[in-house]
Amino acid sequence: MNNSKRKIRAARISLATAAALTALKLVTALFTGSLAVLSSAVDSLLDIFMSSANYFGIRQAEMPPDPKHPFGHGKFETLATIFQSVMISLSGLWILFESVRRLIYGSTVSRLEEGMAVLLLSTVVSWKIARYLKKTGKETDSSALQADSLHFAMDVYTNGALVVGLGLMLWLDIPWLDPLLSLLVGGYVLFEAFRLIRHGLSDFLDEQLPESVRLEIARIIEHHRAHIVGHHQLRTRRAGSQKIVNFHLTVCKHLSVAKAHAIADHLEQRLKQIIPNCDVTIHIDPCAQTDCDDPQRCARATDPAKKGAQFSD
Repeated sequence: MNNSKRKIRAARISLATAAALTALKLVTALFTGSLAVLSSAVDSLLDIFMSSANYFGIRQAEMPPDPKHPFGHGKFETLATIFQSVMISLSGLWILFESVRRLIYGSTVSRLEEGMAVLLLSTVVSWKIARYLKKTGKETDSSALQADSLHFAMDVYTNGALVVGLGLMLWLDIPWLDPLLSLLVGGYVLFEAFRLIRHGLSDFLDEQLPESVRLEIARIIEHHRAHIVGHHQLRTRRAGSQKIVNFHLTVCKHLSVAKAHAIADHLEQRLKQIIPNCDVTIHIDPCAQTDCDDPQRCARATDPAKKGAQFSD
């Protein structure tokens, strides 16, 4: 199964899981009156919208380039990530508001055992789906799936904490502990939402790829010193899971157009092999030396040990 199909399949599984957990938590919250369970249900309800946005965003992002979108549709995936971030922020604010209101006016919670059982089941399911989405997101380099994985990972931590809190309420009879724990959950949700927004905006605003990726690109280029003089103006950005790279490659001015093209083409293919989902554009520049009358002088001056070397990696 190719990466495109894997991403779409993972998005569908995420959507189905979020829907099932939401229904279970809402029913339990209505019977128990627990804000902890209700806040978890609201979070899962928003997961439905976010997973839906993921699904349609990934489907659109995987469409091939067209005349109106010559660089592809990768930004749809980034847009889905930003949408998720905004929805998570809204859910966090609602949980904070409701928690403060119940702390002030008080609340009644019953049938805590059922609430604990549902949250415990949700924790296990969320843990399994979070691992699956994280693995698939990394293997397919999908920021949307990794963001979706974070939602379910948040459920693991928050639901686990709420189970402990409801247990303490059951044994110690502390009714205000339910909204207090929800207050902490709301703060944590807002914190994670801020991280997601920052990540999504960095892609949307064409921030450079991580330094580790840029250094790897430079290393691959420099490995071809037997055939080039150097490189400059390396620029990178991301569009969804696609990494866009362009730079200027300086070669000996005596090389034929065919030879210069062969060097650039080989380097482009090598970059695509090592860096997944990489779109490479190379601009060829001639060496600026004015006293060069030997087509091999540039290569020898750069690295004499590689004189006459063939393409290699």
